Amino acid sequence: MTIALIALFVTGFIAAIALGTQTYFKGEMSKPIHERNWNSDGFESIAVAVTAEELDYNQRVPGFIVNS
Repeated sequence: MTIALIALFVTGFIAAIALGTQTYFKGEMSKPIHERNWNSDGFESIAVAVTAEELDYNQRVPGFIVNS
């Protein structure tokens, strides 16, 4: 009985971590992006691995002024 409760707790904790991580990356992909992170290969590769979605830079809003 105790082992089953511990296993249930651990499984729930891992599920919460997985959902929280996906929520974080999906939220970050919709926020304004800072110039230093605009072409961050590290963030992009982790975000794709976690959410299984490619980043669409046409939907990202820069958090800085773009000089044309």
